[in-house]
Amino acid sequence: MSSTRVLVADANSTDGTSEIVRSFSDRLKVNVIRGGMPSVGRNQGAAQADTPYVLFIDADIELADRSLVRRCIERAQRKQLHCVTTNILCNDGWLDRAFYAVSDVFQYLSYLHRPYATGMFMMFDRKKFWELGGFHEQIHFAEDYRLSQQVSRRRFAVVRGGVFTTNRRFKKMGHWNVGWLFLKTALNYWNEKYFLRDHKYWAEPDRLPRA
Repeated sequence: MSSTRVLVADANSTDGTSEIVRSFSDRLKVNVIRGGMPSVGRNQGAAQADTPYVLFIDADIELADRSLVRRCIERAQRKQLHCVTTNILCNDGWLDRAFYAVSDVFQYLSYLHRPYATGMFMMFDRKKFWELGGFHEQIHFAEDYRLSQQVSRRRFAVVRGGVFTTNRRFKKMGHWNVGWLFLKTALNYWNEKYFLRDHKYWAEPDRLPRA
């Protein structure tokens, strides 16, 4: 909707992101704000929001269902939810699809333990978001998962529909490295010190550990 405010956190990109975003200003209520590491950029965007809910999505996300956002809001209002996410889909290859399918299974299993949502698509009740302190800005990996863990299971939902993402992370790190890193993260869900360590998630490819 043209009345929906869109905030794009740009961390000094060199690919013309700011110019591309502003080219939509005649159709969308869009603004470019200063970004940084994901936690910083997301918090800065949320700080400018004045709506009951705030939706965080990654730059390479495409909605698979045009009604998804509306249905998420309706579900959140009806059930008084604090955090809503959806399935993550990928069309780049069978192995990539399999990895995201496993991730989707873990999202549903999180109903039984602790909520699991990613910043690829994460809608939050804005007041609850700040009550939890927003994204931890000293965490540079899985800050989205860490925040979603703090939500009550009764106030969390996975809405069917899904969003498409790319396999850029697999291309950069390799499937084994990504899978191993996420498995270790799941096993350390209780250990805040783990999340505060440098896991080389944003390292250049030639500085990543070899599989």
